[in-house]
Amino acid sequence: MATQQVALCGVRDQFPVFGQTLPNGQPVTFLDTAASAQKPNCVIEAEERVQRSHYANAYRGVYEFGAQIDEELEATREAIEKLIGAEDVSEIAFTAGSTMSINMVAFGWGGRHLQEGDEIVLNEMEHHANLVPWQQVAERTGAKIVYIPLTEDGQLDLLAFDELVNSRTRVLSVTGMSNMLGTINPIRRLADRVHEAGGIVVVDGAQSVPHAPVDVQADGIDFLVFSGHKLYGPTGVGVLYGRKDLLEETDPLLFGGHMIDQVTKSGSTWASAPAKFEAGTLPIVQAIALKSAIDFVNELGFEAIHEQESLLTRYAMEALSQVPGLKIYGPRLEDRGAIVSFTIDGAHPEDLAQLLNRKGVFVRHGHHCTMPLHDLLNVSSTVRASFGVYNTTEDVDQLIAAIEFARQRLRLA
Repeated sequence: MATQQVALCGVRDQFPVFGQTLPNGQPVTFLDTAASAQKPNCVIEAEERVQRSHYANAYRGVYEFGAQIDEELEATREAIEKLIGAEDVSEIAFTAGSTMSINMVAFGWGGRHLQEGDEIVLNEMEHHANLVPWQQVAERTGAKIVYIPLTEDGQLDLLAFDELVNSRTRVLSVTGMSNMLGTINPIRRLADRVHEAGGIVVVDGAQSVPHAPVDVQADGIDFLVFSGHKLYGPTGVGVLYGRKDLLEETDPLLFGGHMIDQVTKSGSTWASAPAKFEAGTLPIVQAIALKSAIDFVNELGFEAIHEQESLLTRYAMEALSQVPGLKIYGPRLEDRGAIVSFTIDGAHPEDLAQLLNRKGVFVRHGHHCTMPLHDLLNVSSTVRASFGVYNTTEDVDQLIAAIEFARQRLRLA
């Protein structure tokens, strides 16, 4: 296919990682944003600024550095509130990432409220981080896990979903966007049905929040989790959003400093949210720099991000569909985000990924922490190419050229 330079104007130049040539002489073609996004200068500089000029522990002191840190952390909290349409900043807690946030909901809310006979609704496209915690809570409480069937093209079977939700449904925990299929799930549609039955809705937004606008109130989301590092922000910081009334009914998962109200020799009481869920020292520098990442995507605008990523995904799917023996998994373009997972007949995904690396093309291979989904698809592993705001159609051309190189080396051409 002829190269078309589709890119958000000047964005790639803001990511210093792309200003290098690899030791083998190849440029960097980074197609693993779904695992972790590269960082723009503004995020890198924000972390350095805090470390160099006024680092201090948070919520501990009234001296100048401490007060400035507290102010900047609250500025990030306010930015998150606006980003996801929360009602109040007290509904936003900093965590170590999406995995920790889901565990906090599963054990903090689920461990307190679920009982034998209650039902937890999941599906086979979920990341292990949104399966394993619920499996553990189900074992401890006697609750039952039920799975929404998937259609042949990797979407939720909504008719079957409507039938399996009932008066025993207490929780639906679902990804906003599949990290393997790219499937975008209809959260408002799901939430309406679950709320009608008296349950709550937990959304794993690790993949969806960086790519599309989210409004927790309009979408009927009771708990939302996401990670900074997939939103072009730092590693080590994540977000737990919960409706204020639900956070009051959720037990903390970690115990220690900062999250307490009173401690005596005989017992302790907890501070109000969000402090209740922020035991110990926060990822201070990372949380402050997360605001720079949010400002970065807000400046680009989600409409522009969506248009860019849709163009790239279409271009990639059209190009990949021309490769002999290549199979793409997941729904049509209109129902997916910027993720394309595939296999090639006669090529093991790990071998393929290693050969692509020789051409400077970085993709992920394996089960992508979705083993039940791969079992359903009857494949042990796949290759995944995922896109971010810095990718161009030239990156897709590099991918196709590298695949042809791999096919030749594997004697498939």
